[in-house]
Formats: sequence, structure tokens, C-alpha cells
Amino acid sequence: MKIDELYALLRRRGVLWPSAELYGGAQGLYDYGPLGAALKHQIEEAWAAWFVGLSPDYYLIEPSEILPEAVVRASGHLENFTDPEVECESCHSAFRADTLLEKVRPDGVDGLSPAEIGEIVHNAHVRCPTCGSLALSVPRPFNLMFGMEFGVTGKERAYLQPETAQGSYLAFPRMWDVGRKALPLGIAVIGRAYRNEIAPRQVLFRMRAFTQAELQIFFAAESFAVPFARVQDEKLPLLRVDRREKGEESPEWVSAAVAVRDGGLPEFYAYHLVQMFRFLRDGLGYPAERLRFFEKSVKERAFYNRIQFDAELHVESLGGYREIGAVHYRGDYDLGRHSQGSGRDLSVTVDGRSILPHVLELTFGVDRNLWGVADVHLGKDGDRTLWRLPPYLAPVAVGVFPLIPKEHGATADRVLRLLSEAGLRARADDAGTIGKRYARMDEAGAPFCVTVDGTTLADGPDHDTVTLRHRDTKAQERVPIDALVARIAPALRFPRPVSA
Repeated sequence: MKIDELYALLRRRGVLWPSAELYGGAQGLYDYGPLGAALKHQIEEAWAAWFVGLSPDYYLIEPSEILPEAVVRASGHLENFTDPEVECESCHSAFRADTLLEKVRPDGVDGLSPAEIGEIVHNAHVRCPTCGSLALSVPRPFNLMFGMEFGVTGKERAYLQPETAQGSYLAFPRMWDVGRKALPLGIAVIGRAYRNEIAPRQVLFRMRAFTQAELQIFFAAESFAVPFARVQDEKLPLLRVDRREKGEESPEWVSAAVAVRDGGLPEFYAYHLVQMFRFLRDGLGYPAERLRFFEKSVKERAFYNRIQFDAELHVESLGGYREIGAVHYRGDYDLGRHSQGSGRDLSVTVDGRSILPHVLELTFGVDRNLWGVADVHLGKDGDRTLWRLPPYLAPVAVGVFPLIPKEHGATADRVLRLLSEAGLRARADDAGTIGKRYARMDEAGAPFCVTVDGTTLADGPDHDTVTLRHRDTKAQERVPIDALVARIAPALRFPRPVSA
């Protein structure tokens, strides 16, 4: 599907819609409806189960979303958290430079100076998308943070967090005391982040308020032991810098062992690339051939990173690869900066030595991946629209239908209670023909439907059966009501990381 078609379908089914739609919508802001909110929650739960589940020393916390100015000054965001803005001097519309140059320079403009970007814009004769003018300004850095007055006097300054990671760094000394006082220590956050995007676009891929899931792993640089032998044979789709410089866009599939031996990656880094890859493939159901890890060069990567691979998905509705997550080796940058900014030594004692922990960050865009599972799994199967969500992600796991509401409604209510009490996400539907009800559940991604019919009542209360219908195959079987939970529940269990 194209972006407009997919967005229209998601809006019609109540997955998402523009915020403040009553007033014409708000650019870069979206609301989630019942299906969208449930699916988003399932994705968040899946991420936490996978990554926080990697170690008993990894914890999920919920920090504040408002950061005092001293925090973002120490972190480097006040000076470095910028995008190059280009303004049309005719109509005064503003654009991100990399957006304007997508066709000319698909790899982006990371690491280029404003003058270099301006020269590319000029030489490529790029026109304003709004009015068509060639009169585009030299790019200027635009800080993306939302600032606010803080406190009663209004003289203090604070910012909405531009990323969830800072909450983990600020929590580190407290979590060191709360935990076993041992490394590695993982601190995970699933929360909102806010960026004043120059030109929000592509629905959930460039938003002003969005949800991130991030795991910060604090470790001793010389002794981060991981069970690498368990993952060393896993092949990864890597697009290294040297391959990109030759004009290649497709990844090269290499084992984790080769990425370490010949590619120079630390074992701990390759191990977590595998975990990210397996989560995207096995957890979210993305086809392996639509994934790649895009390596950023020294000039391109974020100012705090020593190694950076972006996890990218080929998103057909957006016409190419888009970033959906990343693995960042941030070194000791973060704790070093906050040690300086706070005046407090954040070193810890491990094996009798005082060390400043390094950080490995696994970051994941929740909203982007909600769009990703729609792009990958929602489509046509003959004349029906079908959302082939992995069953454990489905916002509705079981649709419950009384074939004739007046005759079968009471039994259908009993089935609904039975499933709901077992923790299965069940929803009743008694409107329209059975075919229309199946169609609604197919679009919602429900992997199972249960129909109470005349045979159910004829069976009697001690032997009553229902029709269990499977979404993907449309196969149907008779199942005793008392056996429904045991029949359905195994398919709804989320897979755990095999090497945890």
C-alpha cells in the first residue's frame, strides 16, 4: 500500500488519527484509538519482555519527562541537538535539508557543514516544494527541543526530554545503590520524547511527540562478558561504510563471528546487534530480507557515539528504508558529562577499582514500528483486507460472535467472560452478517474468531462446542468451550530471546 492508502485504512479502523482533528489537526501530533493504543501497548510489552529480559540485572524505570536546563546543557543537547533548516526566501516555508535532498543525496547530510549543504542545494537546483522557487537560504542549525518556563517566577528554564535516555543516566547512581552494585547494569525506559521538528511528515516517522523504548547498559569497558558463542553463527544484514562508499545500498549478510573477527566490532556490540535483529525478525515478524543495519561513519553518527548502526526496515508505503531502531556505543560520554555538570563523581568501584562505566544503548521507535507492522503485515488477500499480525501482538486476540444475537447471546457472553478471565484479549461483535464480522476482525488483526451457533445449543451445556476460525487460513474447527483457552493461549505467548 501507498502511504495515503495505509493511513486512510488505519484512520477508518480507529488505529490512529490527527490530534485535535476537530480543529483541523495538529501537524506532527497523532492520537491512538482503541486498536492503536492496544497494539502500541503490545509492542511496548514485547520490547520490554525481550530486552529487559536479557538479564536479571536489567530494570525498567519511569523517569520524569521534564528536564532542568542544567541537564540538557551537560548532556550536550543545548549545543548539538540540531537539524539543518532551509527557508524559502519567497514563501518563507521551512524545511529540513535532508528532506529536500532525499533524491539527490539519499544517505542524508549528517556530518556536513551548513555551507556544504547549501552548496549541494544550489548545485542540484533544488526548488521549494511549496512554491517552486529556487531562492532557498543557506541552512542554519535549528535546535529541536521544546523549552518552557519552570517554577513560580518563570525565570528558571526547563525542557521536555528530547530522548528518554537522559532519565537513565540521571538514575544511574540511585540504581547502583538499589541494585547489586555490580556491572553490567541495565536501565530501560519506555516513555514520551518531544522534538520540535522543522517539517513533520510521513505520519508516525517524523513526529513532534512520540514514544521511545531504550535500554542503557552500563558496563566496564574491558570486561563486558556476553554469551557470544550462542549467537556467533547468526547472520546479520550489515551495510558497512566502505560498502556504501562504493555505491551499494543492499546489505551484506555476514555472521556475527565474522563481524567481530574481520569487521572489528566488539563481541558485546555484535551480540546486541543479533538481539536487535532477532527481536525485529522473530518478535515483530519483519521479513529478514527487508531489514538492514546501516553503519554511520565518524562524520555521520551522533556526537556521543563511538559505534552506530541504525536498524532499518524497507517500508513499502514510504518507498524505501527507514530507521526503526539503533544500537549505539556511547563510551563514557554520558556519565562523564553529567559528572562534570553535576559536580558529582559518577565512578563506581568494581573489583577494587574505580571506573566510569561505558554505555551501550539499544533504542527503538515504538510509533515507527507500529507503522512498520502495519506496512509489513496489513494487505490484501484476494478480496479481503487482512492484518497478519503475530498473534501475541494483536490488539484483539479473539472475536466472539453470537450467530443469532437473541438466541446465542447469553452463551456468547459466557464465552467472552471465560476468555477475558483467562487474560485473553477478547471482543464481542453481534452486528451484521457473520461474513462482515469476520472481515472486521481480519482488518483488526484478530488471529481467532469464535462463533456460537445452533450446534452449540444442541450440544447441551455439558458438551457445548463452538466454531473456532483461524484468521490466516480461514480454517474452522469445533472446539469445546471449556477447551478454548488451552487451544488459543499457546499462540498468544510472546517468544523469549533464545540466548538470554
